[in-house]
Amino acid sequence: MEASIQRTLADDGTATVRVRGEIDFANCDELAQCVRDALVAWSPTTVRIDVREATFIDSTGVGALIEGYKASSAAATRFIVVNPTHVFRRVLDVTGLSDLFGLATTEVEATGT
Repeated sequence: MEASIQRTLADDGTATVRVRGEIDFANCDELAQCVRDALVAWSPTTVRIDVREATFIDSTGVGALIEGYKASSAAATRFIVVNPTHVFRRVLDVTGLSDLFGLATTEVEATGT
């Protein structure tokens, strides 16, 4: 399956990076760059990585999420992964990244409202 990575900015100042398909060696740099670009272009209050339609993640994909987290932290911006599938959540749980990424299964959990 071909992957697609898109970023949008909401009225509340939140940037969302949506990933469809696989997050692997073929597009890990694109994902990390997309987060960095959102931070530079928009200075968002929060960066959300929406993985609702992500079908697979390998170690390079996990590395891209870590890069995005680091870039967000350096910009004093909240970083959160939202809408994980069961498999995606398991990968982040096993790697110990669920807490670091503020993993949220719903938009309500992500916003706290």
